[in-house]
Amino acid sequence: MSKAFTCDVVVVGAGMVGAACALYAARAGLDVALVDRGPVAGGTTGAGEGNLLVSDKEPGPELDLALLSGRLWADLAEEGLGPAIEYEAKGGVVVASTPDGLAALETFAAGQRAAGVLTSSVAAGQLHDLEPHLAPGLAGAVHYPQDTQVMPALAAAHLVRASGARLLTGRTVTEVLRTADGAVRGVRTDRGDLHAPAVVNAAGTWGSAVAGLAGVSLPVLPRRGFVLVTEPLPRMVRHKVYAADYVADVASDSAALQTSPVVEGTAAGPVLIGASRERVGFDRSFSLPVVRALAAGATRLFPFLSEVRALRTYLGFRPYMPDHLPAIGPDPRVPGLFHACGHEGAGIGLATGTGQLLAQVLAGKTTDLDLAPFRPDRFVQEAA
Repeated sequence: MSKAFTCDVVVVGAGMVGAACALYAARAGLDVALVDRGPVAGGTTGAGEGNLLVSDKEPGPELDLALLSGRLWADLAEEGLGPAIEYEAKGGVVVASTPDGLAALETFAAGQRAAGVLTSSVAAGQLHDLEPHLAPGLAGAVHYPQDTQVMPALAAAHLVRASGARLLTGRTVTEVLRTADGAVRGVRTDRGDLHAPAVVNAAGTWGSAVAGLAGVSLPVLPRRGFVLVTEPLPRMVRHKVYAADYVADVASDSAALQTSPVVEGTAAGPVLIGASRERVGFDRSFSLPVVRALAAGATRLFPFLSEVRALRTYLGFRPYMPDHLPAIGPDPRVPGLFHACGHEGAGIGLATGTGQLLAQVLAGKTTDLDLAPFRPDRFVQEAA
C-alpha cells in the first residue's frame, strides 16, 4: 500500500456532484481529496444529457435547490467556464397534445411561477415560432427560459480541475475509518488510507454501498435509462423539448418501464433523445423495445427525425430515492460523515447547489437553504 496522507475532506465519487463538492469545499478554504474507483464522470454523469432544469420540478425543496444551482451554474459560466463545458442557456419547451393536458400544464406552471420560476404560455399558433419543426396539431406549451444544458463529462472534469483537489482515480474505497468513539477519521482504499475528519459520500447510484461502509443505511436504488444519439445535424431543435407527461414519469414511484419523449439538440450537432425509466437493478442489457419506444416518441414530436440516423445508444443508472429528494448534509448517526447523493436524474443540474450547501456545512456557516428536507437519516425516522 502507498503511504497514507491527511487532508480536511475526502469526497468519494468523481461524478458531477462529487466534482462540485470538491470545488466549493476548496473555495471555502478546505484541503480536499477526491477519490473514485473509476475515472472522472465514469458513472451516471458520463451517461447523462447534461440538463439543468427547473421545468420538471414542482414547488418545494428540490425546486429551491434547482433555482440555487441554476444561479451558481450561471456564475461559473460567467467566470469563463461556459465555452469549455458547453454551457447553453437555451431554455425548455414543455408541450401538451390535448386541451386538458395543456390546462394541467398551465396549472403546474402557475405554481412554479409563485415559487420564482420564469414561465410563459405558448399558444398552439405560436409553437412554430419557438420550434419550427414541431409536429402540427399540438395544443400548446409552456416556455421555461431558465432551463439550460452543459456537456456533463466536460463539466465534471473542469470543475475538478478548477477545484485544485487532489484527484485519486482508480482507487476503490473499501472502508470508512472511524475512531474509538465512532467518528470518521478517513477512508481505506485498495491503494492506501486517506485520513480526514470529514468524508462526503458523493457516490451517486452507488451511495447506498458507500453508506454501508460507514455502518448506516441509505435507500439509494438504480433507475435505468437509455438515450439515443443521432448523427450531427444543423440546429433543428432549438430548446429542450418534452411532452408534459415526462413530469409525471419523473415523480413516479413505479418500478415498471416508463417512457416519455424528450428531445434536445446539442452544441456539437447530435440530437439527444430520451427518456426512459425502469428499476431493474444494475442490469446493463440493451433493450430494443425501450429504444424503439424512445424513437417513436421523438418522431411524434419532431416528424423530421424519422429520416435521421441514430448513431448510437447508451444507458445509465439514476440514483433513485423513495421520496425523490437527495440526501444532502451531515449524517447524525456517524459524526464526520456527510452525504451528497440520491439526485435521481437531476444530479447534473443540482450539483452546484449541493456542493455549495455541503461546503457551507463543512465550514460551519449558515446554509443558503434549509437542509431538513434532505436529512440523510429521514427514512430511519419514518421507519421508527
